[in-house]
Amino acid sequence: MMTPTVPDLAHLKRAYTVTSRATQITPLLESAALARATGAARVFVKPESLQWAGSFKVRGAYWRLKQLSPEEAKRGGVAYSSGNFAQGLAAAGEALGIPVTIVMPIDAPAAKRDATAGYGARVVLSDHGTRAREEVASERARQIAADEGFALLHPFDDIEIVAGQAGAGLEALDQLAAKDAKADLLFCAVGGGGLIGGVSLAFHYLSPQTRVIGVEPEGFNGMGTSLAHGAIETMPLGPASICDGLMARRPGVAPFAAVKAAGVEGLAVSDAAVRRAMKIAFERMKLVLEPSGAASLGALLEGGVDVSGKTVLVVATGGNVSLADFMKHVADA
Repeated sequence: MMTPTVPDLAHLKRAYTVTSRATQITPLLESAALARATGAARVFVKPESLQWAGSFKVRGAYWRLKQLSPEEAKRGGVAYSSGNFAQGLAAAGEALGIPVTIVMPIDAPAAKRDATAGYGARVVLSDHGTRAREEVASERARQIAADEGFALLHPFDDIEIVAGQAGAGLEALDQLAAKDAKADLLFCAVGGGGLIGGVSLAFHYLSPQTRVIGVEPEGFNGMGTSLAHGAIETMPLGPASICDGLMARRPGVAPFAAVKAAGVEGLAVSDAAVRRAMKIAFERMKLVLEPSGAASLGALLEGGVDVSGKTVLVVATGGNVSLADFMKHVADA
C-alpha cells in the first residue's frame, strides 16, 4: 500500500479559504480555573462544540463534498458514521444541495440519528451484533455506493477530510496570536484521526515548537499504539467507551501519515476522567460537551502529561449529547 501524500500548508489554506465561507469561527476561551487546577501558565479551550452541527466535522465534510464532480454531486454521497460526521456531512450536503445517505450503527445515540435526519439526510441503520460496529457500517455503506451509484465518502480516512479539518487548527493559531500566546502543548481527541491529522499539520507547519497530544479512550487507543510501533495496528474488540465518537479500533491510513509527519504523541484517557471533564467544562466554562468532545480536556485534567508553567490549548471537539445522557454522565462524575 502506498503512503498517502501528506497535505502541505498551501493545501490546508486552500481548504480553509473555502470552508470558512460555510462554517463559523468558534471562540478561543481562556480559563484561569483550568490553569490553577493543572498548574499550567495559561489554558485555552477551543469549543468546536459550538460549530455548525455541533462539532468540527462539518469542516472536513464541506471541503470533501466540494471535491465531487458535478455528476457525483448530482447523484449524491454515502458514508458511515456513529454521529458527528453524519451530522456534519448532512449539514454540508444540505448547504450545497447534495443528497447524502448515512449508515449509522443501530446503537448510535438517538439524538445524533435524529439530528442527522433533521438536516435532510437519509439514515440507514446497521446492526453489527458481536462484530465491530464500524466494520459492519462501512460494509453497508460500500454496498449502497455500489448499488445506487453514490460517491463513497470516508468519515476520516481521506486526505481531503484531513485538509478540511485543519481549519480548526489554522483558526486557533490566529486566535492565539491575537492573544499574544503560543501553545506549548495541544490536546486533541482522536477517533479515526481526521481532526488530529489536520490540526497537527497546521501546528507542525506554523508552530513547530508545540507538542501535540492525541487523546483516545482507554481500549480504543489505536492511534497511540500505532505511533508507538511505527505501523498501523488494530485494537482488539473490547468493552465500549462512553466516548461513542472515538471508538475506532484503528486509525485511518491518511491521518496516520499526517500525524507521523507532525510528530504527534498518543495518550489514553479513562471514562471517569471524561465525566469529570464534562462536569468541569459545564461548571467553569458553561460549555455542554459530549463525552467524545470532553476527552481532550479529561486527559489534561487526569495529569498524564506535565503541563506545569506551560501554555496549553485544548480542542473540545463536540457537544452532540442528549440532556438525559449529559445529566447522567455529570451525575456519575
